[in-house]
Amino acid sequence: MSMLTPPGMGGKYRITGDRYPRMRRPRHRRRIVLSLAATACVLGLAAWGSLQLIDVFGGRSDTAHAAPGERHCTESAKAGTAQAHDAARKLPAPGALTVNVFNATPRSGLAKRTADELEKRGFKIGKVGNAPAAYDKKVKGAGILLGPAAAVQGPMKVLSTQLAGAQQKTDARKGADLDLIIGDTFKNLTAPQAAAKSLALLTRPSPAPSDDAKC
Repeated sequence: MSMLTPPGMGGKYRITGDRYPRMRRPRHRRRIVLSLAATACVLGLAAWGSLQLIDVFGGRSDTAHAAPGERHCTESAKAGTAQAHDAARKLPAPGALTVNVFNATPRSGLAKRTADELEKRGFKIGKVGNAPAAYDKKVKGAGILLGPAAAVQGPMKVLSTQLAGAQQKTDARKGADLDLIIGDTFKNLTAPQAAAKSLALLTRPSPAPSDDAKC
């Protein structure tokens, strides 16, 4: 009789043999552990994704997460501002310009009166008198601003603030002086307040948005 047989029991209840049943850990516990671990990973990812969405829609995302178009707009705006400031720094002050005033009309006294007004506004005055033969009685508009090609982007822009509607032309002169040639429809220089405002816009421009950067 085996030692595993309870006392008083025999026959068909007797346990025989020298091998014992192997006790194994139920496999369903392993599945539970793996399921819990997977659930924890999913919840962690969901929480991280929620935080990212909150940052984006809450407006707290930094420039590193900005859309490519937004970065391009910002960079274009900065470049436009820098270019405008560079152009403004290259403009000369009225006191650095010498202006010759010529009268191309039959009316007398216009050149002297205009030259005196320009001098009051800070410009240096050179020659004053009748227009050269090439322009005398031949300027139909308010006037012509004449100077070297190098003056177009700087000095002529400054002088143009003083006479609205004046035509700008260049010639082959070697000096830096500018000519203001008074034409038939000339009445007066631009009003001092309006001229000062136009000059201020030249020296402190606001860059216009570029066509390729629509923000």
